[in-house]
Amino acid sequence: MNRLELAGRPGNLTPEDFAAVRLVAAAVMAALGLLVGLLLGNPVYLVISLVAGTILGYYLPVLWLKQKVDGRRTEVQKGLPDALDLLVICVDAGLGFDAALARVTDKYKNALSELLSKALREVSLGRPRLEALDEMGRNSGVEDLHNFIQAVIQSEQFGTGIGKILRIQADEMRRKRRQRAQEKGAQATLKMMLPMVGCIFPTLWIVLLGPAVLILMQPR
Repeated sequence: MNRLELAGRPGNLTPEDFAAVRLVAAAVMAALGLLVGLLLGNPVYLVISLVAGTILGYYLPVLWLKQKVDGRRTEVQKGLPDALDLLVICVDAGLGFDAALARVTDKYKNALSELLSKALREVSLGRPRLEALDEMGRNSGVEDLHNFIQAVIQSEQFGTGIGKILRIQADEMRRKRRQRAQEKGAQATLKMMLPMVGCIFPTLWIVLLGPAVLILMQPR
């Protein structure tokens, strides 16, 4: 799957459109680089700024697309625990798995619901459900979603109750969400310590030791 699909097709861009965007960006940045080089008035700087601007412009859209892909994966990851909780409720209430998925797509409007909606549309057009879900999980780039889909597929193949599988997966997702929250909390504590060590502690030492240093420096 191309990265535009992984990013959710921002702006409905096709691969051809994105290639054109890269060329236009390269041309614009090359023009800016040329202008900078002319202002500097040095032939060497002119060549350097022209080449650097062209390369930068050509790869800036790639960096933007990577940011979009990472953001979409994060959004899918964040939406998964709540979606699984709703799936458990719907299946326990007697809904079929497809109907439960449709309920999730109706309630939540995020990257995960878009993936599920696409898979359900393919199923409605005649594609085997497990095949559509398997491709969605593999192409999502989100390991937890892929693992969940594989568990659903195995449940279908071996005749295991889907409700039990959903509850196990929902518990696992909640556990992972708590673990990630704890890790972020620990990282935040560490980030708070760095300004303290770099700014507050030196100031504190100056306040505490400053008077003593001044006394020692006075002529006897």
